[in-house]
Amino acid sequence: MKKDIDWKNVGFSYLQTDKRYVSNYKDGAWDEGELTSDSNVVLNECACVLQYCQECFEGLKAYTTKDGKIVTFRPELNAARMMDSAERLYMPQFPKERFIDALDQLVKANVDYVPPYGSGATLYIRPYMFGSNPVIGVKPATEFQFRMFCTPVGPYYKGGINPLSICVSDFDRAAPHGTGNVKAGLNYAMSLYAVMDAHNRGFDENMYLDAATRTKVEESGGANFIFVTKDDKVITPKSDSILPSVTRRSIMHVAKEYLGLEVEEREVYLDEVKDFAECGMCGTAAVISPIGKIDDHGKEILFPSGMDHMGPVIQKLYDTLTGIQMGEIKSPEGWIHVIE
Repeated sequence: MKKDIDWKNVGFSYLQTDKRYVSNYKDGAWDEGELTSDSNVVLNECACVLQYCQECFEGLKAYTTKDGKIVTFRPELNAARMMDSAERLYMPQFPKERFIDALDQLVKANVDYVPPYGSGATLYIRPYMFGSNPVIGVKPATEFQFRMFCTPVGPYYKGGINPLSICVSDFDRAAPHGTGNVKAGLNYAMSLYAVMDAHNRGFDENMYLDAATRTKVEESGGANFIFVTKDDKVITPKSDSILPSVTRRSIMHVAKEYLGLEVEEREVYLDEVKDFAECGMCGTAAVISPIGKIDDHGKEILFPSGMDHMGPVIQKLYDTLTGIQMGEIKSPEGWIHVIE
């Protein structure tokens, strides 16, 4: 039986559910893993994650489709990306097939928290891994814990899918040849001051530029950018220091194969942003958030799509991708993983 939750008014915040999955790595191997009711993580005061932030994570969602099935969206890509993150951070990889199995177990155990179809809410799933044994010298941990929990959520931004106002940041999100292309907590820790600074100045988010030349668009604090030209071409920035977003890759496929639009992944210079017709940020949490205005140190870039609603192309991309996720539109082969 579904939990007694006001699904249409669920915010994007943590609500504890019944079960979470835990597996520990010790002596060179992962244990069998299990579901537990205990939501607390108990660590030594000198645990590596607390001292040197050896940690990575993922984010994906479970949905109730139009025909009543509970599904997740392309989870094998999240599993693969987490393996890449672990390798970069000198952590053991949690195997893809075990990631999917943990996901299935978790969602089944918390099925009463999966929001109903049409509610606008989803079940957000957070896999993460961290160095768990005491480490005082600067070196990697030798023991690790993989965990996965879930929580029902509503829209990421309070205004739903209304256009956002963002600013060009003076802070750097990631260094060339650094960790910007992996999903590590340390990347987000260094963005917190910058995003609060933006909020305090009346903006919803930051636009980060490349650290080397500060002339090219990279990404926001937690999402990739997409741009639409005046002749409806969909463009996304290309950089070795931005996160390879599952949502962005899916949007580019939808734009080309479902909507027949021209797509391009290339370097995008800040100077050309003013010439685009539409702009948005894309990621698991918000899917696509339209951007109506960018403030570049007092110089405003206003997109023709305006601050009142999504632009027409981004609206089509949003409707098509969410339609695929919710089972309203036929998906490409392998995109939808059904929780049996």
